[in-house]
Amino acid sequence: MIKVGVVGGTGYTGVELLRLLAGHPEAELRVITSRSEAGMAVADMFPNLRGHLDVRFSAPDPAALAACDVVFFATPNGTAMQSVPELLRAGVRVIDLAADFRLRDPAVWETWYGMPHACTDILAEAVYGLPEVNRERIRTARVVANPGCYPTAVQLGFLPLIERGLVDTATLIADAKSGVSGAGRKASVGTLLCEASESFKAYAVPGHRHLPEIRQGLELAAGHAVGLTFVPHLTPMIRGIHATLYARLTAEPGDLQALFEQRYAGEPFVDVMPAGSHPETRSVRGANQCRIAVHRPQGGDTVVVLSVIDNLVKGAAGQAIQNMNLMFGMAESLGLAGVALMP
Repeated sequence: MIKVGVVGGTGYTGVELLRLLAGHPEAELRVITSRSEAGMAVADMFPNLRGHLDVRFSAPDPAALAACDVVFFATPNGTAMQSVPELLRAGVRVIDLAADFRLRDPAVWETWYGMPHACTDILAEAVYGLPEVNRERIRTARVVANPGCYPTAVQLGFLPLIERGLVDTATLIADAKSGVSGAGRKASVGTLLCEASESFKAYAVPGHRHLPEIRQGLELAAGHAVGLTFVPHLTPMIRGIHATLYARLTAEPGDLQALFEQRYAGEPFVDVMPAGSHPETRSVRGANQCRIAVHRPQGGDTVVVLSVIDNLVKGAAGQAIQNMNLMFGMAESLGLAGVALMP
């Protein structure tokens, strides 16, 4: 059994991580930390875990975390990097669900997150945890930077086109919509039911923190700088991301459907849907799945890719467990075989 610690188990990402770990046959949850809720039974805060998890929140204790095989950080940005060096010295492997180790350039990190990076040496060795790109490196990583939710949906949608050099990478457009859980569990007027329900809006148009992460991944695939317009939107649903992606063809692409099917053949958590499909966010709710459809409207020079995920699962906790499975030599799909919830 893998001894698991979770730092920051009280947010939406945290409880989704606990839900999935509670059903994982090779994971033993030893430590779940929360400064504010120390001493409370986890199942008292999250009653869906009653009968599945008999653990109490505890204050962060370096010694207790050092006794784990792997520690997940489901914490605000800037938290994990303060503790990771000590855990690595103790031989613990780390999966960070926040942004601390996603961006390779510490200057870019500081620009977008407003603080200097605390351990740039570890930043340099961290592996970006998108298994469909970095599977082999993840297997041996000490630190995995779990991707953001928008970056997961957008990169998986664009990658087949960019890797084959079929589109103008200077004019990429990602029009993405997220459910309200993406804003986290903190109290905020903008995410109150009466504020978010029956409404729809764009936000962070001048620049969202996930923009440099998406651009970094696409540039690695392209081998050069890319131009990306990324506009996120808030939708009145709890879970889900729908990314509508636009790219202009620069060469005759051949069979786009076959291209996507071949790129993701054998990928356990990417489903390329039949030609003409329109994937729905409800089809991935609660599942570690990305469903993709590719279109070429009217046979023109614009490709439209539709990519949907559950922002809390393939966009966060599920992908983190997928990475844990790779890191510890287990079947990649272990503990992640649940079917999406409908209706």
